[in-house]
Amino acid sequence: MAERRHSAFKPCIDLHDGQVKQIVGGTLSDNSPNDLRTNFVSSKTPSEFAQLYKKHDLQGGHVIKLGPGNDAAAKEALNAWPGGLQIGGGITDTNAQSWIDAGASKVIVTSYLFPNAKFSLDRLRAISSAVGQERLVIDVSCRRRDDQWVVAMNKWQDLTDMVVSEESLTMLSEYCSEFLIHAADVEGLCQGIDEALVAKLGVWARIPVTYAGGAKDISDLDLVDRLSNGRVDLTYGSSLDIFGGRLVKFEELVKKSKRM
Repeated sequence: MAERRHSAFKPCIDLHDGQVKQIVGGTLSDNSPNDLRTNFVSSKTPSEFAQLYKKHDLQGGHVIKLGPGNDAAAKEALNAWPGGLQIGGGITDTNAQSWIDAGASKVIVTSYLFPNAKFSLDRLRAISSAVGQERLVIDVSCRRRDDQWVVAMNKWQDLTDMVVSEESLTMLSEYCSEFLIHAADVEGLCQGIDEALVAKLGVWARIPVTYAGGAKDISDLDLVDRLSNGRVDLTYGSSLDIFGGRLVKFEELVKKSKRM
């Protein structure tokens, strides 16, 4: 019998205005920039975070460009660990390969797949063909609406016509190798993960999944492992000491993840 897989810690580098930040996801808005709530702005460079993750061999981490003005910072992180980090934010079929060439292990896409907030299978096929299925991660970040999770695009501001479900994930998985899912309603709040969503992802997904949003305790890694039967990995953000948090120590989390 194959040994059961266990959930792992996946690191992140969130970039806003060229700096490494931790932001309350639901407050990102083009129309109301004054509503932005920032938990942390780092004095360290993107490359320093990339080097830290490389030191601990934390594979599968992601760099997310939150809006314009982040290309140089993103390339700095990728240059620090070529082939070690994924890149997302403004990725399209025409620029995806250039980010692979810049050192990204995979590209992450959301908004490009939803012109006018409506899913386009043609665009999915185009970007999957551009870089190959193995190099593509689809970010189906979402907001909860009643008993469903609706995919949100454009820095999680706009709801699309796609519901996160077994059917939609099965269809998307034919064109990508991995999912990244931010639970935008709890992102950056450090008030706990969306347990119902994690449990569903453990049942629905046929390919690797990284969940982000709300992790506040080192034991949340055990919780995600149990809820998803080890099928979903977990990103920590604002709760980590490397991002100014006081709830989770990075070094302890890395050790725990390696032991699982």
